[in-house]
Amino acid sequence: MPPIPGSGLAKGLAVTLRTMTKKTVTAQYPDTQPELPPRSRGVIGLFEENCTVCMLCARECPDWCIYIDSHKETSPPAAPGGRERSRNVLDRFAIDFSLCMYCGICIEVCPFDALFWSPEFEYAETDIHELTHERDKLREWMWTVPEPPALDPGAEEPKEIAAARKAADKLAAQRAHEQQDEKGGTP
Repeated sequence: MPPIPGSGLAKGLAVTLRTMTKKTVTAQYPDTQPELPPRSRGVIGLFEENCTVCMLCARECPDWCIYIDSHKETSPPAAPGGRERSRNVLDRFAIDFSLCMYCGICIEVCPFDALFWSPEFEYAETDIHELTHERDKLREWMWTVPEPPALDPGAEEPKEIAAARKAADKLAAQRAHEQQDEKGGTP
């Protein structure tokens, strides 16, 4: 049986009419903010107090979009007869988001937890040169970083905490034993 002429057009119009009667799911972005997942990647926030200028993030970045400048400062000895200590002081920390591919390697390799994902995504600029954000802007984004998720109540306690608790309990028991010996004397 040959197809009826115009049946394809009728099927197309039926689909159009069916979708026209449904409620739209389009979010009107500027008016309504999207619900982002908890671990969404927006921009990178810098917690400057934790940065030791080890340069691991800049070295491991596949795009070379992290720029760090620093200088060394020497501090006087803490005790008489001690030696002077030198430490790196951060002068510039900048990320060029026009080059960044948001891979997160810099955040993963940071041994001092100085870099974090912020869900902030509204940082568009009209000039590509303004997408290089310096440390003051990165520090502002740090305060938009969400709290880490709570630990699973059924999860095993981390070995570091277990070892610290065991040492604290042992020290408390030893002090209690010493106090008991002082009060009652040893038999």
